[in-house]
Amino acid sequence: MSDIMRPIPFRDLLDWVLTEYKKNRSIFGVRKVVQRDEEKRFPIFGQTIETVYGPAAGPNTQLAQNLIAAYAGGSSWFELKTVQKMDGRELAKCVPKPCIEMQDEGYNCEWSTELTVEEALHEYIKAWFIIHIIAKEFDLGDPDGIVFNMSVGYDLDGIRQPKVNHFIDTMIDASKDEVFRDCVETSLEAVRSKKLRHVTVSDIRRIPSKISDSVTESTLHGCPPSEIEAIASYMLKTKKLNTFVKCNPTLLGYEYARRTLDGLGFDYIAFDDHHFTTDLQWKDAVPMLERLQEEADELGLSFGVKLTNTFPVDVKAHELPSEEMYMSGRALFPLTIELVRRLSEQFNGKLRISYCGGADYFNIHDLVSAGVWPVTVASTILKPGGYERLSQFYEVLSDIPGKAFTKVDVSAVTKLEKRALESGRYNKPVKPLPSRKVEESLPLMNCFLSPCTTSCPIHQDIPAYLQAMEEGRPYDAFRIIVEKNALPFITGTLCPHTCADRCMRNYYEEGLHIREVKLQAAESAYDTYMSEPKRPAPKASGKKAAVIGAGPAGLASAFFLSRAGVETVVFEKRQEAGGIVKYAIPHFRIEDRRIEKDVKLCQRFGARIITGREITDLEQLKKDGFTDFVLATGAWKGSAPVLKEGKSMDALDFLTAVKYGQDSLNLGKDVVVIGGGNTAMDVARAAVRQRGVRTVRLVYRRTKRYMPADEEELRMALEDGVIFEELLAPVSLKDGTLVCSVMKLGEPDESGRRRPVDSGEKKLLPADTVITAVGERIDTTLYENLSVRLDEKGRPVVDEHLQTSKPHIYAVGDGRRGPATVVKAIADAARCAQAIAGAHFDRYEEENAAGNEAVLLRKKGQLTAALTQEPDPRCLGCATVCEVCTDVCPNRANIAIKVPGMKMDQILHMDGMCNECGNCAVFCPYSGRPYKDKLTLFWSKEDMDSSENQGFLVLEGTHVRLRFAGKVQEVDVAEKSALYEPLRKFILEVIRNHSYLLAPGAGERTEE
Repeated sequence: MSDIMRPIPFRDLLDWVLTEYKKNRSIFGVRKVVQRDEEKRFPIFGQTIETVYGPAAGPNTQLAQNLIAAYAGGSSWFELKTVQKMDGRELAKCVPKPCIEMQDEGYNCEWSTELTVEEALHEYIKAWFIIHIIAKEFDLGDPDGIVFNMSVGYDLDGIRQPKVNHFIDTMIDASKDEVFRDCVETSLEAVRSKKLRHVTVSDIRRIPSKISDSVTESTLHGCPPSEIEAIASYMLKTKKLNTFVKCNPTLLGYEYARRTLDGLGFDYIAFDDHHFTTDLQWKDAVPMLERLQEEADELGLSFGVKLTNTFPVDVKAHELPSEEMYMSGRALFPLTIELVRRLSEQFNGKLRISYCGGADYFNIHDLVSAGVWPVTVASTILKPGGYERLSQFYEVLSDIPGKAFTKVDVSAVTKLEKRALESGRYNKPVKPLPSRKVEESLPLMNCFLSPCTTSCPIHQDIPAYLQAMEEGRPYDAFRIIVEKNALPFITGTLCPHTCADRCMRNYYEEGLHIREVKLQAAESAYDTYMSEPKRPAPKASGKKAAVIGAGPAGLASAFFLSRAGVETVVFEKRQEAGGIVKYAIPHFRIEDRRIEKDVKLCQRFGARIITGREITDLEQLKKDGFTDFVLATGAWKGSAPVLKEGKSMDALDFLTAVKYGQDSLNLGKDVVVIGGGNTAMDVARAAVRQRGVRTVRLVYRRTKRYMPADEEELRMALEDGVIFEELLAPVSLKDGTLVCSVMKLGEPDESGRRRPVDSGEKKLLPADTVITAVGERIDTTLYENLSVRLDEKGRPVVDEHLQTSKPHIYAVGDGRRGPATVVKAIADAARCAQAIAGAHFDRYEEENAAGNEAVLLRKKGQLTAALTQEPDPRCLGCATVCEVCTDVCPNRANIAIKVPGMKMDQILHMDGMCNECGNCAVFCPYSGRPYKDKLTLFWSKEDMDSSENQGFLVLEGTHVRLRFAGKVQEVDVAEKSALYEPLRKFILEVIRNHSYLLAPGAGERTEE
């Protein structure tokens, strides 16, 4: 069954690790394997650790392979997943699936191991053994430089029960455990058979049977103070364990938590004061911790707190299939670090703190420098890059000398808390995050793609030109850009860059600065490109095209058509080309020189532009020999009236007046802009700059969060001082006062936005001028003159080639769609040119499809604070080495496999290692679920029959039981047959060269 994890026997785990490392120099997919500095030691609990970080109790410490992967990434401190009296399938049935959502701040609805307590014990023993072995075998560090920290909960009675009590006692001394003894014998056998070349018999004999002498008490939300203290005291006195007590962020109090999250933009996170009143209170916590510290001191043991547990919040937007979930990640950091500050101040820095609560690359150095360690993480390594992010922790902490804990630096923590609130790093964007998904379904094979390219309306070859710029080849980058983009300067300045919204780098720091790199390439290479002799275009026989309108769509049409060999003339009724970009976009947004360069570029292949000539019908043009007509007339008609009483200025009239006659404008002191889109932001920002204007208010009937404007446009308007009047619907303007209805947010509509509902109240705003920016409309006059059929919104009806109801008459850009983006206009122009001339504009697509794999792999898991580099060097090359589903799987259940003869790696899903947490589905760029949609390897017929996945079970040799295309059959994949050939080769590669992945015991087969 797909959500049942099948623990891997020690022999097979060891074989897997040794074989994979020999083949790929990786360990459970972790390529950045850290070799530690054996001179550095951090004493703790009478032992030493080589690094002060590791995975937190959670999905990354549930299975042996998770712990081994974390060690490969540089971890030395392992907080094992919590065990409790409820376990195995009983507990798994209580955890709704999927149970993890980590797009930004993290959420989960799981809490303890889904294995039985005994299975968990044996996973930890196996991991302990293999980590000791590979430390020596692969020269990764001191085998004894690690600490396994138990985590138990949630009530003393449950902990005293035989199975949990046995777990604790065996972790303290595992020498009599059957799995421990098997690990010893199997390892000795591996030494004698030379499978292990650098590990000796004495090395194996020296592996300690004391797996752990420390524990973190996991306090379930609502656990009473007396129970928390009783458990901790039991661990200290009875079990003689060094003990941390995990505290909840609810110690801060409801008001502080609500105010802080609201101030950082997380006001949509829903929670009430329930947990704040039922969880441990500050007044109880401080004396309790004092008593426990005194008790530990008397016993000669270490004591401290773990900060913090996750934060319970309500499920409101279907994030997970539960009613309550637990928040983690960056939204938790400002709360946790404040609790660190308060407790450190209370205890004068002497209380030891184990940290977990949004720790990541950006703050771990500050934490450790302040004496806050060990540090455990979960959310960050559940994001793309996965366990490989841990290797960067090792790098960033390299300058901190190894030393024992003395005290927490309270002043340093105070500064860190202040930065968390003020730096902006922990602020949520104003608007909801856009979907990171492409619309395509996830294919069974050959799934790597660049989400940036796929989501771009013109499918710009973005990774190719980013790579060219990174390698110092701006001319090559520019050639790649202009193959599909007729307006590189305009799009390099104004494009809403939805490509960056889809960029996988959003899950690291922020999306790539794709638009800026495009402009940099254009500025660097334009003159060289324009000075080169033009390549003679093939003549499109019998074709002559007239383009009506010289805005972005018309210019782009001229560019593509003339490149394809079509004689092309553009007719523009105004005196200059450029359309709405030229006449309405303010100078502070784009300089005229950039527009003019794009105009010249679009004339490079012979297109002519005739200005000052308005076309009202096509008869004369037909007489002049034009055979095809492209209508690119834009959407210049003003907004529909909004006010029931009083007059307002239209947005386009205002913007045009500002750009070419601003001295004649007299707006008064108070300006109100009605609207919430990008045009409204331009209007408001332009109004701020007008002489005599003191206040510009932007009125919208929803909140900023639900405005259609881009996040960037909102931010720039706010920076310019525009006042946002949210939840107001304008009614009338009279005597310098705008009357607005006060709205309130009701139930969500079909788009998920909460409907604004009239509250019955009114609000008055001073308004000398009101400007309406609620959407420009299409002027249908020309369409009507040509008898072109229109839809109910006045848009021309077109076919897939953008041909209207009249043959040889095409419609493109805003004049077809209504107000849209420049890049969509370019996409229309290219499609139209293809229809007219049969041309294709993808010359560089194939040759630039793959980047340098080794270079790209080095970037995986590497975050950076340097986000202003030019050109932006952070591209991950998703079409070459996506593998994001392998990165983010805590259990390593998705594996990338190279198949001979195939350009891209194939993803194999391991059914027995998956508990359907759903994390891979969150980050897969497709609208799919790798744990359901990728080819699955089953370890038993029972598991295969319990699943619906397409996949296979190896029967004997190359014979498999296969479920594919809705049919189950037995196939010998060594023989070419009716089986889909790429699939056959994939399965054969797994069997012949990755036998360690097969069912337990299969790892002993000889690989060919």
